[in-house]
Amino acid sequence: MHSQDGDRADADSRDEVIEALLLASRAMVALAARTLADLDPEVTLPQSRALIVLASRGPQRVTDIASDLAVAPSTATRMCDRLVRKGLIRRYRTAANRREVRLSLTPNGQNLVLALADRRRAELAHYVESIPLQSYRHVTAALHAFSGAVGEPPERDWWFDAGTDRESQRRGE
Repeated sequence: MHSQDGDRADADSRDEVIEALLLASRAMVALAARTLADLDPEVTLPQSRALIVLASRGPQRVTDIASDLAVAPSTATRMCDRLVRKGLIRRYRTAANRREVRLSLTPNGQNLVLALADRRRAELAHYVESIPLQSYRHVTAALHAFSGAVGEPPERDWWFDAGTDRESQRRGE
């Protein structure tokens, strides 16, 4: 019987974690949508995700972007067409294989991703101020555990070119 009580407690704890993650994900999506709308109301959340994929992984084929975003290649193509028209990404053929088309961020695209990251960081800092200081370590550990479970790289690992600091990116160096 003790084992059943332990199993129920584990299931209840798991359900509490899931509920907390659902709540946090709604808050984070709202924050992402709000900061994006403030900076460029013409760019959608899925389009911003494509920009972030290009920022984090460098030039990509449209099929790679589709895979990363878990959308159909035709959906990714239409999304990228819109981003090209907005001047946020560019298409080019590679020298090694003239048939291969790659996509990369334009300077305007890089600037938008930088501005989004800065705006989100500032808004998050505002909300973190309301979390009790003694909870920081637990919140950080929980968020790192979840991010690792879903395969999200740490902030320091995804930014444009590894080894290039954000200030250099802003200056275009």
